[in-house]
This record gives sequence, C-alpha cells and structure tokens, in this order.
Amino acid sequence: MKISTFFYILKQGFSNIKRNILFSLASIGTIVSCLFLFSIVFAVVMNFQSGMKEIESKVTISVFFNEDASQETIDLIGEQIRVVDYVETMDYISADEAWDTFCKQNYDNPEAAKAAYGDDNPLKNAASYEVTLKDVSKQAEFVAFAKGLDGVRKVKSSDVTADSITTLSSLLGYASVGIIVILMLVSIFLISNTITIGITVRKEEISIMKLIGATNFFVRAPFVIEGIIVGLVGSAVPLVLFYEIYGRVLEYVAGRFGVITSIFAFVSRQELFKYLLPVGLVLGVGVGLIGSLLTTRKHLKV
Repeated sequence: MKISTFFYILKQGFSNIKRNILFSLASIGTIVSCLFLFSIVFAVVMNFQSGMKEIESKVTISVFFNEDASQETIDLIGEQIRVVDYVETMDYISADEAWDTFCKQNYDNPEAAKAAYGDDNPLKNAASYEVTLKDVSKQAEFVAFAKGLDGVRKVKSSDVTADSITTLSSLLGYASVGIIVILMLVSIFLISNTITIGITVRKEEISIMKLIGATNFFVRAPFVIEGIIVGLVGSAVPLVLFYEIYGRVLEYVAGRFGVITSIFAFVSRQELFKYLLPVGLVLGVGVGLIGSLLTTRKHLKV
C-alpha cells in the first residue's frame, strides 16, 4: 500500500466520523460506558481473586505422623509432599511448637498452663506438616494422596472452607464473563448502526468509486478505520477516568477505613492497570474492528 493511499484512507475514516458526528459520539459514549463498567468488574474480580489468594494461603492441611514414626520416615513424607506441583508451602510443626500454639490460643496465661503440666507435653504426638496449596480446589486430591503415604496417621483439612472458596470463585468468574459479553455485544451493535448510516449516506459516492475501478479494500477500509478510531477513543476515555477514580477510592478507603485495609489488601493501581490497560485497549479496538467488518461485509456488496 502506498503511503498516500494510507493517509487518504485515514482521512476518509475521520471524515466519516465528522459526517455522522452524533451517531459517532453515541457509539463512543456506549463504548465508554461499557468499558467503564468493564473496568469496575475487572477491578472487583482482581481484588476478589487477591483476597481469595490471601484466604487460600491461610487454609492449611495438617499431616500427622504415626506415633512410632522415625525421623527418617517423617523426612521421607516431607520429600514426597514437597514434589507435588500444586503444593505452595510446607512447614514442619514440632510437638513443642504445637503445644505452644495451643496454649496461646486457648489460655489467657499460656505460661501458667504450661507450668500446670510441667515437663509433660499433652500434644507429644501432634507433630505435623502444615501444608498450603496453590489451588485450594485441589485439597481433596491432596488429602487422598497424603493419606496414602506410609507413616501418615491422620490428615486434617477444612473441606467447607475450600468448597466455599472454589464455589465463590467460579460464580464470580461466570458472572463476570456474562456481563462482559453483554457489554461488548451492545457496543458492537451501536458501532454497526453508525457505520451502516455512513454507508447509506455515501451510497452514491461508493457506486461511482466502483465504476472508476476502486478496489473492495479501498472502499471498505475507511469504514474499518472509522470503527477502529471510535473503539480506540471509546476505550481510552474510560481507562483514563478509571485510573484517576480507582486511585482516589484507594486513598479514601485508606484514610477513612484503615481497619478495612489492615484486614484486606487491595490491588494497587499500578498492578491493576498492568493488566487492565492492554485488555481495555484491545477490547475497545477489537469491538470497533469487529463492528465495522461485520457491517461492511453485510452492506457493502462490492
């Protein structure tokens, strides 16, 4: 393609937007609204996933050994657990550490409780490996695996917590996909209508261009450029707005609700936009491109 041809097509794309400025603005406004809502959903999903990861890191599985298990057996069990690819962390908790933790959690004066038992440790057989998983949905699989290891007496896990986390993650994922698909379809529909109007307005001009030998690409390209420009502008505006709004929301929550931020760590603006920026731009341009291609194929029988 010649440079002059490229600039001509680009110029015609902008001209098409000017000719149908009201419909173009309506298309841009729709994309802005849809992508702004998408940004909100995206931020909610990322923060939810971050929160779920934090909760998952606290969902531990305790692997207890046989009372007569030797140190070699315990070490072997640890090696077998460590090589499981979905295991996140594994910590050895000795019987003394288990007793210390129990006293701190159940007695106002842990030292007095220990003194009452003297040198006798009621949890002398409570040594264990505390295991966390990368994916909590794998908990049942890991429990079955751990129970089958030689020297393992008992495996303690929280099935209810794991199932709840998995269910919530799945529901949010499905809901997010459904909302995003609906928003994108609405945007494509409006862009398609805008370009249809542009084709109708230029119908006679397009016929003349075909009579003098204009190629299919040359006729269709300005409308495709129009859709891409509308999609690009429509995606850039909400991303800039949401960047500012999200930052202010984080500052407001940190300043007014410090208790919340101490319990739940929100995803930073930089971390969020590392993913949201490219996804938002691709969606905006993609919606404009798809809308224009579908319309030109349908209405430009050239």
